[in-house]
Amino acid sequence: MADAALITQHRHLMFAAMDVTSEERLNTMDVNFEPWVRERLADDRYVGVVMEEDGVVLASAGVFFMDFLPHYLDIHPARPYLTNFYTAPEARGRGIAKQMVVACIELCRERGYEVTTLHASKFGRPIYEKFGFEQTNEMMLKL
Repeated sequence: MADAALITQHRHLMFAAMDVTSEERLNTMDVNFEPWVRERLADDRYVGVVMEEDGVVLASAGVFFMDFLPHYLDIHPARPYLTNFYTAPEARGRGIAKQMVVACIELCRERGYEVTTLHASKFGRPIYEKFGFEQTNEMMLKL
């Protein structure tokens, strides 16, 4: 739970780097996200993965074990969702994102899950495809 602020900061920086919304919207997200992630860290529905080197945090990612109906692909009443992948600019190009993906996938396997999902940015898509992630037919309606 001590990493809730770091996870929130990295989530903010991830979306800021994608340039998908305003700083104001990101700040509003932060205020709502930090207590959300703190609660889920406490009950193990969110597991954060942090990469450090010489005491400096270089990257982070997370797995959110969200409620999900049992499915023919995986009968668990939850679905691991890989999220919040962020690598500091000075650490990019060193394969750290790949190490984070491996760590998150292994966590899902250790817990016995057969399917995991994520939403990939245009920057992340090539990394995830190398691990066998495939585009699905999910649709979204923005209300």
